[in-house]
Amino acid sequence: MRAALYAPGLGYYTAGATKLGFGGDFVTAPEMSPFFGAALADAFVGLGAAHVLELGAGSGKLARDFLAASNGVHSYTILEVSADLRDRQQSMLTGQKIVWLDALPEQIDGLVIANEVLDAVPCEIVRFHDNRYEQARVAVQGESFSWSWQPLLHGALLDAAKLRIPPIEGYTTELNLEAEALVATLAARLSHGVLCFIDYGFPRREYYLPDRSTGTLACHYQQRVHFDPLILAGLQDITAHVDFTAMAEAGVDGGASVISYSTQAQFLLHAGLLQRLESYEFARDAQRATAFGAVQKLLSPAEMGELFKVLIVAKGVAVEQLAGFSTLDQSYRL
Repeated sequence: MRAALYAPGLGYYTAGATKLGFGGDFVTAPEMSPFFGAALADAFVGLGAAHVLELGAGSGKLARDFLAASNGVHSYTILEVSADLRDRQQSMLTGQKIVWLDALPEQIDGLVIANEVLDAVPCEIVRFHDNRYEQARVAVQGESFSWSWQPLLHGALLDAAKLRIPPIEGYTTELNLEAEALVATLAARLSHGVLCFIDYGFPRREYYLPDRSTGTLACHYQQRVHFDPLILAGLQDITAHVDFTAMAEAGVDGGASVISYSTQAQFLLHAGLLQRLESYEFARDAQRATAFGAVQKLLSPAEMGELFKVLIVAKGVAVEQLAGFSTLDQSYRL
């Protein structure tokens, strides 16, 4: 997965094909509506003029919309591993005072935004077979790839598998210890501030249901979804849903506190998305209809509203600054 997505010059996120938007392989929330970025700015207005760090900024549209709606930020920085996407961001954000980073800062203050980042962190595939846990590896067979299963004998991956994956013959799913490590690192380096993760996924009790026996790994190619990551290497996106319980635990392990866990719809409504939409003055009725249609996709249970979740963890004075999120919090579901 790491090679297919990030191999220099060959991986999906490092080559030059269009990825985001209606002309690419998939459409993210910022591409759908500028009100998404505006709602994020409104949600965290209680932090004051904060430093903002965005991970994996896509086309740059979220940054543009956030800054347009914000009352002012001390700084806006972007950490982007894709040189191709960085070029696209710099083109979209021309004139904005934004700094691009090559690595995570050693100390983080302010707000960190990670929209659809964790799902693209390389995961491992594990199955329960013949009364043992096995890890999927990829083998070369002629001119194609095939699965090669190896027993898990020891280590953190086996420990996680025993804890989370039901011992049902053939049950196959994902574990993402690397994403957990990223969250723990961010939390550990956070001095005073907030981490906001927005992604599709489930709490653990829903992720590893007995009926979800084939996992969640999916591929996106030209607006179509399929489930074979061994084809179109470097040409398609590969993602897996997020175990939000694991991410919350990782944040706590890093010394942060869970402030809120909610669906995307609940978060955006709490942030005042509808009030912004209703107060906006559209030049034409067609623009209004398009905007309302896009927002409906962000909020609808049948679209992104329920599948996408928002996890917020914080440290220091930010914990008190975000006290209003207590009415939104459903972390008991974790």
